[in-house]
Amino acid sequence: MFFFPLPPPKERRRLREDNALTQAHIAEQLGVPRKTVRGWETGRTTPGGQTGEAYARLLASLNVRRLTRTQGRTRAETLTPAQAFDALYAFCAPALVRQTYLLTGRRELARESVERAFQVAWQRWPEVARDRDPAGWVRATAYDWALSPWHRFRPRYRHPEPPPAAASDRSLLDVLLALPPSYRRTLVLYDGVGLDLPETAAEAEASTPATAHRLLHAREAVAARLPELSDPALLHRRLAELASAERLRAAPPPAVRTHGEGRARFWTRAAIAFTVALIGTTALALKTAPTHYEPPVAPGQAVRGVPPKVALGALSEEELELRDKLREEMAGGPERVLPLPR
Repeated sequence: MFFFPLPPPKERRRLREDNALTQAHIAEQLGVPRKTVRGWETGRTTPGGQTGEAYARLLASLNVRRLTRTQGRTRAETLTPAQAFDALYAFCAPALVRQTYLLTGRRELARESVERAFQVAWQRWPEVARDRDPAGWVRATAYDWALSPWHRFRPRYRHPEPPPAAASDRSLLDVLLALPPSYRRTLVLYDGVGLDLPETAAEAEASTPATAHRLLHAREAVAARLPELSDPALLHRRLAELASAERLRAAPPPAVRTHGEGRARFWTRAAIAFTVALIGTTALALKTAPTHYEPPVAPGQAVRGVPPKVALGALSEEELELRDKLREEMAGGPERVLPLPR
């Protein structure tokens, strides 16, 4: 019999999630596989012996932490939004950058994706602060930005980055990047982050059967090229080692907040300028537009019955005589102004 009683399976999972822990964290502390912890939380199995006692003590400590947070909630509510945001950033950003590196294989893109996700979170902080899982909200946003297909058209991302130093890390990263983006995301969430299948399906915006299908095919692809990683527990450890091998650092929280606020101000001003330009264009169009209907001018038509133009030719004798006469009589005198009667 346990010194600390075991809570129901759903309460075990709730205690872990309330303390921002994954199944991999619990398994590492107890020295058991992650699938064992998953079985305890679903109720399929029940821990026993010394492992069960250690698990019960761990859950009891997590419950104490939750009660402490509940009692101090009034004091926590005095935190400013910036302080709450900085706490979330300090807790999630370092690990999230390493996870995003597994998705993209690019260090700069991993940092940019995480910073962009937190900038969006800061712009929508009231919504994120009330979310059941703020860390998951930011993680989903960072993954979406990192896996966007538009990055391939950016000049800075057209050339590959230097690969990891270790040959084993290079092989594993090549296998990951060869997977389709949806399979890669599922593998990182399930075997890397430690989410269960329903949570992975919800974050990947797919059904549970489709997520299971992606996970199986991703594992098969990894095992086909790296047979030593056919064990999920070993694959989880190698993913953690690959992510931790790179020196990936996130920007300080104030810099992320400042940059996000500057970006928000820029787009707000751009939207105002566009609206003003649209209003001015509409007013000009209304001012210069005709107030009544003017029928269009009909296209020209050929006029019939007019003799064609004749080219000038030699003068006849009568025309020559008339010309000479006009020249003689109108050379000078008042006849040029007022002809005299004959």
